[in-house]
Amino acid sequence: MALRQLRSALHAFTREAAWQLASNAGEGDDLPFEVIESGRGVSPLYCYRPLTSDFIDAHGSALSQLPGYLPAAHALAATGGVDDYLAAQGVAPEAGRDGTEAALHCFLARAFSESIDFVFDERLFDRAWLELEQTLDVEQGEQTTVAVLYGLEIASPEVPLGDGLMLARGDDFEEAPDAARWSRLDGAPQTLVVASFDPVPGDAGAIHRTRTALRRLLTGLRLYDDGRFAFGSLAWTRVGVAPWQPLALGGAQDQVAAALLIEPAQEDELRAFLSLVGRRSPQEGTMAWALRRFDMASERLLPGEELTDLLLALRALLEPEGPASGRMAGRLAALCAEPDERAAMTARVAQAAALEHAVIEGEPVDAQLEARVAELSSHLRSLLRDRCCGHLEDDLVGLADAILLEDAEGLRRPAHGDPGLPDEPSGSVEAFGSSY
Repeated sequence: MALRQLRSALHAFTREAAWQLASNAGEGDDLPFEVIESGRGVSPLYCYRPLTSDFIDAHGSALSQLPGYLPAAHALAATGGVDDYLAAQGVAPEAGRDGTEAALHCFLARAFSESIDFVFDERLFDRAWLELEQTLDVEQGEQTTVAVLYGLEIASPEVPLGDGLMLARGDDFEEAPDAARWSRLDGAPQTLVVASFDPVPGDAGAIHRTRTALRRLLTGLRLYDDGRFAFGSLAWTRVGVAPWQPLALGGAQDQVAAALLIEPAQEDELRAFLSLVGRRSPQEGTMAWALRRFDMASERLLPGEELTDLLLALRALLEPEGPASGRMAGRLAALCAEPDERAAMTARVAQAAALEHAVIEGEPVDAQLEARVAELSSHLRSLLRDRCCGHLEDDLVGLADAILLEDAEGLRRPAHGDPGLPDEPSGSVEAFGSSY
């Protein structure tokens, strides 16, 4: 991602420099020229050539105060190609002068080489960028992948997530192929996930790391919100600045659904949540298996198919004795419902479990199926989210049984309670909170 960040920083700085230099020139600080001889024969032609580099150097102090100067300087210095670029341009920085500053001034001179009024020209910027890009000592093994993300929209042009991932708007991320940037259905800009990884000796490869990172991101989003998140079936990948190549992800085709909008004020919250879930998500054991089943359920298109995955996950977490025990519904209600609502929730969960047989047999779909599946999904999400955020331990069965035991003891107490044994409220998943 280093090249893209450098280009973005230089683009912003060059625009700011155009305004600053034009302002200096407009205030009477004229751009100097030199007379050069051209043509052949006995009647040579003389023309004026603007000394753009000299003018830029003379106003270096003002340029260094621009907001975009430091980001551009740091990004350029990080590439390690400053000396090669200056040598390619035939520029030798003065003794004691920072080479990065000289390179930035040289870049500006190339970007305004055909302009005497310092009007920003995208064509000239692209030409100056190409000259710089060809000399940079940037690791060309960096693998960049762009995937379309359905179900999420961002208000900002970009939302860095860390660990090599970034969200971007299709209308702002100009490097991506048009097929990724714009929807085939209505032409609207799409939300992109940009993954960039350098090769690491001994690992399974950047593509493998990309697939793993995308899969974990999707899981994190599904725990963050109940939206229908999915990747497009096709992503695009490239190494360095090579042409984009298609990469099959096996996701959705074109998914039309209400999208969750992330406003700028929510970006830090989303970053923190995804980082926490990424660090604490179990990688093995029953909880990890249930988390994978939750992902599978989220990808189902039919409620009946989703129901089976949800029940399998919940039974693994809450019913180690097996489904014949019938204890999953009560334990789930103990963890997810307030005391006065547990009986009703137990009945609804038991009804949802009973619908599975009808689904398997291909019987007509019950009118309550979709609502019951949505409720199961919400409760499973709460359990998994609170476990990944550290609010719950792995032993959900022990916790649920303890809550049910408290309920049973409360029913056996006298109507006015025992003065020596004050009543204690029973807990639920919601009581644990979900801050991160």
